Amino acid sequence: MLSDAMGPANDCALCPRLVEFRATNATTWPDWHNGPVPSFGELDAELLIVGLAPGLKGANRTGRPFTGDYAGDLLYPTLIKHGYAKGHYGLSFNDGLKLLNSRITNAVRCVPPQNKPTGPETRSCLPFLVDEIAAMKNLKIVLALGTLAHNAVLSALQEKRSAYKFGHNAVHTLSGGLILTDSYHCSRYNTNTGKLTEAMFSEVFEGISARLA
Repeated sequence: MLSDAMGPANDCALCPRLVEFRATNATTWPDWHNGPVPSFGELDAELLIVGLAPGLKGANRTGRPFTGDYAGDLLYPTLIKHGYAKGHYGLSFNDGLKLLNSRITNAVRCVPPQNKPTGPETRSCLPFLVDEIAAMKNLKIVLALGTLAHNAVLSALQEKRSAYKFGHNAVHTLSGGLILTDSYHCSRYNTNTGKLTEAMFSEVFEGISARLA
């Protein structure tokens, strides 16, 4: 499995509910990752993508963000299309896919029941996001997938939420000069309902590429 010194330890005990859920999943599926999911990509990247949390049968199973679930089926081909990844997305952490000038993480590193982390759980994971952003010395743009990720990034950077409202394809220049851009989460629900289309998601990355050019 992947490992990442910027994230929580495999036996992280900060969130009792998530620890209990992890233990239950480990009993049911002992050959799965069943732990905090490390970030994917290099720390010298200019783009950081922040999601919500690992999916139960996706990243919680494979140990790599957005890998093995429907959200990854949209995210990774889009990254390849726009030059932020190369190789073949094979639904596994060892498929050989490589990120280019990008890094992917989650606001909450352990899978939550019903894919809904609580406020305290999000706050418990916040220091890991703070450290990760601080360690990315070339970072220019953060892409938040969904409102929870958007708010987590603002909290990590000690920015006021009221000053930067979430909106699909919204672009915010934060007080320190970092750019925060938003997208609806690339979840099955959002794509099935038409809230997010492949074209809409691609447009977000077109804007990112233009700003990094």
